[in-house]
Amino acid sequence: MINTIQAVILGVIQGITELFPISSLGHSVIIPKLFGWNLDQNAPSFLTFLIATHLATAIVLFLFFLKDWIEVFKGLGRSIRDRNVLPEDTYAKLGWLLILGTIPAGILGLALEKPIRALFASPLLSAVFLVVNGLILFTAERLRRREGHRASAQAPATNAAVADAEIAKLSWKQALGIGTAQAAALVPGISRSGSSMVGGLLSGLNNENAARFSFLLATPIIGAAAILKLPELFSPAMADERPAFLIGALCSAAAAWFSTKFLLRFFETRTLTPFAIYCVAGGVLYFALMLIIG
Repeated sequence: MINTIQAVILGVIQGITELFPISSLGHSVIIPKLFGWNLDQNAPSFLTFLIATHLATAIVLFLFFLKDWIEVFKGLGRSIRDRNVLPEDTYAKLGWLLILGTIPAGILGLALEKPIRALFASPLLSAVFLVVNGLILFTAERLRRREGHRASAQAPATNAAVADAEIAKLSWKQALGIGTAQAAALVPGISRSGSSMVGGLLSGLNNENAARFSFLLATPIIGAAAILKLPELFSPAMADERPAFLIGALCSAAAAWFSTKFLLRFFETRTLTPFAIYCVAGGVLYFALMLIIG
């Protein structure tokens, strides 16, 4: 069983690493091993705990961008009513971009659920993929600068509407590509936010808008995955562990709120490079430590 201290630590880590481009699933697999916790990470109870923390993160993201989501729902309604997406209708276009970007991860998540679950029992493999994640972030920043994407010329957005208008300039193909990149995060160690931000950067968004689109795109995919597993969360078999799940979810929600605020400000002027350095160095260190621990 997950105790209260473990629930707090894992909840905070999940809330931070889900939004920071450093892989929440990777850290959720690695940290218990490093701390010597006697947890079966392939057990239904551990996976259900992760579902609770992810659901909390999705709720926080939805509330954080509530004004945007209200406009997106209105825009989708207009486009369905008119059977057309007008070029000047930012939120109708943004809504369909988000739907299109959600499809790849949804399909792959359902198709590969069992093989992916097996990876939760391999902290060493998660550490390796954390290094891979760092190399992806390094490569994306290098390519963006070398190829002179329009992102380099974009000034930080002065408000949400301006940022959303820039994001809505993405093509349908680019949104699908970003969604496909996001699907790589089904593997523990590969960051969902990092993968989708990389896709956004290579599609021409600046770091700030790539982060914003990543956070918007996270809400439906994380929320839908968690909601599909809600029966497990409320099953009688989980009754004894439900208080720990609640504590972990609350800690995850608080950490996610502050992480979102921090990262949107951070990416106004900075890049993915610090996170790339952490992933490579941290992945190598975690791998070495786990070999020593045995």
